[in-house]
Amino acid sequence: MSGHKLKLIGSRTSPYTRKARVVAAEKRIDFAFEIADPWQPDSSVPQHNPLGKVPVLVLEDGTPVYDSRVIVEFLDAASPIARLIPADHRERIEVRRWEALADGVLDAGVAARAESRRAAGERSQAWVDRQLGVVARGLSALDRELGQRAWCAGNVYSLADIAVGCCLGWLEFRFPDLGWRAAHANLARHMDKLVDRPAFADTMPTA
Repeated sequence: MSGHKLKLIGSRTSPYTRKARVVAAEKRIDFAFEIADPWQPDSSVPQHNPLGKVPVLVLEDGTPVYDSRVIVEFLDAASPIARLIPADHRERIEVRRWEALADGVLDAGVAARAESRRAAGERSQAWVDRQLGVVARGLSALDRELGQRAWCAGNVYSLADIAVGCCLGWLEFRFPDLGWRAAHANLARHMDKLVDRPAFADTMPTA
């Protein structure tokens, strides 16, 4: 696919947008990238996604596709290059399970950050602590399951690795004091390998 027939709406800081961008890069799918902040009152995002979230992939005929899990499945099927979601049922479920866990860690991290940014009198530290507890348990599970394996699921690079890499990259960006590397050596090793891939290096989150 070329000629910017597809349009991806998202932000440079969104880990979910980054996941879609990394997949598109690995699949060599060209697209127009429209930066939009869904939190702004005049944001165009709700015009494409009634949930008001990014990313949104707008197809050639104007059909919007959301959320990130649906977008990456579309992109993976759109090009035969470097299949990232296995065709085998059990292998596919394993990859999507990794993605679900990585996205769940992100969901908790995003919720904690949103709560921590509220005014002091409105903020619930108990809620922040609860969400960071989810992050901690999720990272421990990811680290334990990865072990010494070269890749997250099976013997090849896949969407599982992309989802985990985007999760860890966002945590480093938004929670630099979390120190997840010190406690999760397997994930730290894996992340160091992932950031050498152009698709990851070219989509680093920026404020």
